[in-house]
Amino acid sequence: MPADRLLPTAAATELIGLVRDIAARELVPRAAADEAADIFPRDVFRLLGQAGLLGLPYSEEYGGGGQPYEVYLQVLEELATAWMTVGVGTSVHVMSCYPLAAYGTGEQRRTMLPELAGGALLGAYCLSEPQAGSDVTAMTTKAVADGDGYRLEGTKAWVTHGGRADFYVVFARTGEHRTRGISTFLVRARSDGLSFGRPERKMGLTGSPTTTVHLDGVRVPAAARLGEEGQGLAMALAALDTGRLGIAACATGLAQAALDTAVGYARERRQFGRSIGEFQGLAFLLADLAAAVDSARATYLEAARRRDRGLPFGRQASVAKLVATDAAMRVTTDAVQVLGGYGYTQDSPVERMMREAKVAQIFEGTNQIQRMVISRDLLR
Repeated sequence: MPADRLLPTAAATELIGLVRDIAARELVPRAAADEAADIFPRDVFRLLGQAGLLGLPYSEEYGGGGQPYEVYLQVLEELATAWMTVGVGTSVHVMSCYPLAAYGTGEQRRTMLPELAGGALLGAYCLSEPQAGSDVTAMTTKAVADGDGYRLEGTKAWVTHGGRADFYVVFARTGEHRTRGISTFLVRARSDGLSFGRPERKMGLTGSPTTTVHLDGVRVPAAARLGEEGQGLAMALAALDTGRLGIAACATGLAQAALDTAVGYARERRQFGRSIGEFQGLAFLLADLAAAVDSARATYLEAARRRDRGLPFGRQASVAKLVATDAAMRVTTDAVQVLGGYGYTQDSPVERMMREAKVAQIFEGTNQIQRMVISRDLLR
């Protein structure tokens, strides 16, 4: 059953209705087949852009939706409930737009944000490296001044939409200082010297391509730099806070989908003359899963409302990411148990959901990193 939402405006309620309609018509019917065939649904992102869903939290002046994060994240949850690849892809795209929207000049915003919000351009976020995952400051990719621009050299890893995106937000060293020597650049997909590794063979989210990105003397103009030299780390961390909220919303949507599947099966499956949902052992399990989903939703909404009010929300974002992704792993695993042998087969949607849930505990900062962020905030 659809999540019961308390939305701040009538317009937000209409927006959720639109998203549910698109999800039912365009996402649910093809999700399983496209994931099984490793098909990236680029056409879906164009559709979402045309519907105004790819730039929801950004200014209407630049083609965005002007929506608060409280609303945007619930849209994201609805997309992930229908198809996790699309939810995660939308979250990554919106996160990729953040440095441009928050730090770009008026000209940079006017040039690119409307096409990004409208789905004509798809973004990717290049932060991690083979030897610099959780330790961002260990990055070695460099941007060397070259005339009226820069030349970029290095390799980025685990890039969602790698080889499929139209532009890449690339973080690179412009100085030796560990934290103040990183800057941010926009790199067009067809730039000379830009190439991609083969897509990673992943456990789940097989419809979402993840690759390495190689920068071999990629030249960009000075106008491709976002903000000042040395501001890159601040941009990256701010973007990750918003990205963690996106992943929390997606994980909640995935958990909701698994719960709905388990409840539907428990109503219909009969053993010993009654539905299996009437047995207390299973009924209480479903109740615990529902509590986990509701708790996950509450944590990301709390963080979103703080963000919308201009309050600090970094710790709350980490809490939301930790709680929601751990909940998704638990709910999808237990949903497989509810469906029994059928749940373990590839014909069952919860088998795919369980594989997809695992990566949510890893990207945008592992859950071990989230515990570090939370504990440091408590103890400082």
